[in-house]
Amino acid sequence: MNLALIIIIVIAIILAIVGGLNSALSWLLWVAIIVGVIALIVFLFRLITGSRGRV
Repeated sequence: MNLALIIIIVIAIILAIVGGLNSALSWLLWVAIIVGVIALIVFLFRLITGSRGRV
């Protein structure tokens, strides 16, 4: 195979992996934000109602 073709294939694979990781990390960031908001709402609810759940 031509050396230039091998280099182009390797660069394409690396760019595909980086693009996939970027979208995965973006998705995980939104999941973390949603879970954080839900935890904050539960914490405030328990603080306002004064209930002391078992640890």
